[in-house]
Amino acid sequence: MKTMQCDFVQTKHLKMLNNDFVSHGKMYYQQSNKLRWEYTSPYSYTFILNNDKVLLKNKQRNDLIDIKQNKLFREIVRIMMSSVVGNCLADDKNYKVSIATIGNEWVATLLPQRKDMKQMFQKLVLHFHAKKSVVNTVELYDKNGEKTIIELKNIRINETIHPHMFVIQ
Repeated sequence: MKTMQCDFVQTKHLKMLNNDFVSHGKMYYQQSNKLRWEYTSPYSYTFILNNDKVLLKNKQRNDLIDIKQNKLFREIVRIMMSSVVGNCLADDKNYKVSIATIGNEWVATLLPQRKDMKQMFQKLVLHFHAKKSVVNTVELYDKNGEKTIIELKNIRINETIHPHMFVIQ
């Protein structure tokens, strides 16, 4: 996969709230290390990865982060990128992986093995469309039992993405 673009719906289930928090947006990925994760509703927020730089921008400000200098962002980027392209399935150093077939999906459950990752996540569950071999849902369970579900929709693979989508300024 050289590129991937899609819409997403992110649902955050918080123990303290009765209602789920739902946001919408768009995701763009380009091999090998470019990613744009853009929330469009109910707020506007953009995360752009271009090699070793991350730009976080909202209406009030832009923050530029060098992931070589920031361990937390380096880990976030590694998790995001390995989930998008599926590298995490073969990463037995960082995850204990089990895979099952359920209907027309492969479901991979990843249990973090490193102490720092266990502090962030209890488990990650990736749902792959079996025929297309592409992730269509990601479930993130944090150590407190709260979860975030990200559903990828209108997935397009290997279509041209304009370079301005990954510009960091």
